[in-house]
Amino acid sequence: MKLRNNKSGSLLEILKVSTKLGLTSFGGPTAHLGYFHEEYIRRRKWMDEKTYAELVALCQFLPGPASSQVGIGVGVMRGGILGGLISFLGFTLPSVVALIIFALLVQGFDVSDAGWIHGLKIVAVAVVAHAVLGMAKNLTPDLSRKAIAIFALSVVLLWQTAYAQVGVILVTGLIGYFAYKQDNETDKANFQFPISKKTGAFCLTLFFALLVILPIIREITTSTLIAMFDSFYRAGSLVFGGGHVVLPLLEREFVPTGMISEEAFLAGYGATQAVPGPMFTFASYIGAVMDGWLGGIVAMIAIFLPAFLLVFGTLPFWDIVRKNGKMKGAFMGMNAAVVGILFAALYDPIFTSAILEPVDFVFAVILFGMLSYWKIAPWIVVATGVIGGILLSFL
Repeated sequence: MKLRNNKSGSLLEILKVSTKLGLTSFGGPTAHLGYFHEEYIRRRKWMDEKTYAELVALCQFLPGPASSQVGIGVGVMRGGILGGLISFLGFTLPSVVALIIFALLVQGFDVSDAGWIHGLKIVAVAVVAHAVLGMAKNLTPDLSRKAIAIFALSVVLLWQTAYAQVGVILVTGLIGYFAYKQDNETDKANFQFPISKKTGAFCLTLFFALLVILPIIREITTSTLIAMFDSFYRAGSLVFGGGHVVLPLLEREFVPTGMISEEAFLAGYGATQAVPGPMFTFASYIGAVMDGWLGGIVAMIAIFLPAFLLVFGTLPFWDIVRKNGKMKGAFMGMNAAVVGILFAALYDPIFTSAILEPVDFVFAVILFGMLSYWKIAPWIVVATGVIGGILLSFL
């Protein structure tokens, strides 16, 4: 992929933008996709709407932290493999550092009911609504694709299982394949991924090999770090549905075995809701409780490694598939489904957990207007949400 600027300049730009997102992206994986859309697509135009939606669909289909995988994919398309790594670090390290410090210093502190947290939840409502409405305009222009979006929304809301999103994307891809296979819509995106098919195949092979090898190594050694690495790698490899799904899995993995107490786990859960960035960084908190800074870093690497291997492994083949005339219709159907899935997440859990009183809804509309009509920078909207949440707590 040819970069518009020199490589070092582009990498610094990726670091700057991703770090800003890592410091301000509250609200969970779906809200993160909204922040990404606002920053990468609307403001900087690093890729078009359709390519972004296809990347989101791909990452929703893959196991692991979907928002982090989207961020890695954007970084790869902008600056190669190193760009993907830098994009990940900028987005992830702020919350990793915060959670490790929290684990070491203030494990018993409960922030789940703080007023400013409530304000950030309302910000997430405005951000996701702004992003989804923009995507809907471009990706569901006709009645049939609007129907696909409504179908996806209905299924995801009514059958809230870890595999519902994957099933919806598969079904709508099949519908799109037959409904739009002769569509002549032009695909203007033309990304050349700086990852070879050989490298992609190696990454996919390594992904599956580690799933088999790590449990064996764990059984023949007594290392706590290897046992931790195996548990977190498996969690990052097998979880569909984003950060909220991985939390109960981690609880089953570490609390019954006595590796972390239930009280410490719940304290970390509350802290994770308070920090920006991906919820998978909760692993760094657990690792730090178990083995200090080293444990936190090992846990972070282990739980996110599958995301890297899957993104690096699938991107080289994705561009070939998406340019195939017979597959364009499938992606049109999946793009419409992504809109429906995001609308469903806008309602539950984002809207239902944030809008508790009429005044909350009014505040969300004001924040939406700041983003959509007055074009105010997202970080100002986030700051407004924090201040407003504190003020609302006194009402």
